Amino acid sequence: MSPADGQRMTIPLGFGKDPLVDGRQSTAASQIARGVGRVLASLGLASIPELPLPNGRRADVVAMSGKGEFWIVEIKSCVEDFRADQKWPEYWDFCDRFFFAVDPAFPRELLPEDVGLIVADRYGGEVVRPSMDLRMPAPRRRAMTLRFGRAAAARLQALADPALNLGTLLRGD
Repeated sequence: MSPADGQRMTIPLGFGKDPLVDGRQSTAASQIARGVGRVLASLGLASIPELPLPNGRRADVVAMSGKGEFWIVEIKSCVEDFRADQKWPEYWDFCDRFFFAVDPAFPRELLPEDVGLIVADRYGGEVVRPSMDLRMPAPRRRAMTLRFGRAAAARLQALADPALNLGTLLRGD
């Protein structure tokens, strides 16, 4: 079930007693994330928001292709968000392709040219600049595949049984 336009979607992250709503994003970031999900799906990638990475960071959106290729998308909702957040190079080790996602009004000239770019709003979007090919080593790809699959399964399980404590299931991820 998807929310009506303008409503926040409950995203069960599986780290507590009940499914959690990740309320850290602004409305603008949530709308960009929705469009990013639609773009990725149109390209044949399955995506999940807010995936914790092995280095302790949390990626805004992680997507996996049918061939097991990982894309990470870092959402920037405004210029201040971009300037204040310089942790994004720490994501490169955990993906094959890296993108920024911004809304159509964002000044694109501020973004690094060696990073992919998705322009999106709540209705959809498009990849306007491809990402360079980063290619993860096989052991890291396996670890990311397990992390992605376990997180996705735990979130689905949390939807089916919101009272289930998934904290112990995901401990160590």
